[in-house]
Amino acid sequence: MTGNEDIAARWDALGQMDRAALRVAWAEAFGDAPPHFLSMIFMRKALIWHEQCRVFGGLSSDVKRALKSASGGKQVRPPTPVIKTGTQLVREWNGRRYQVEVKEDGFLMNGDHFKSLSAIALQITGTSWSGPRFFGINGRAGTDA
Repeated sequence: MTGNEDIAARWDALGQMDRAALRVAWAEAFGDAPPHFLSMIFMRKALIWHEQCRVFGGLSSDVKRALKSASGGKQVRPPTPVIKTGTQLVREWNGRRYQVEVKEDGFLMNGDHFKSLSAIALQITGTSWSGPRFFGINGRAGTDA
């Protein structure tokens, strides 16, 4: 059997288990009894995830670190792309074209200086936006990210 066939067979087996059998499987997999309030569906999903990690490998160290940080109440954000000075950003909004020039100390639009793209997106739309998202530059060409 391949890893995928093992997982499919395990999923089928879990689907046939009643609550008591799932609780036993949980204790074997995780070393402790599951909380009483867990649904059978959740226990099946957690057990199949555990099996997938066993067969294919678990989460990377970076992902584990981010999850641990997030569980502690810290906000985990991907790094903001660094846009090269001199880049011209163009966005059309409600039939009007907006052009923004990236400067070393911020952004220039229509002769006005802005500290962030989000401030420009607010100026254009009148509502709060993620500036990089508004201009479509999350991890795209023209950035160092």
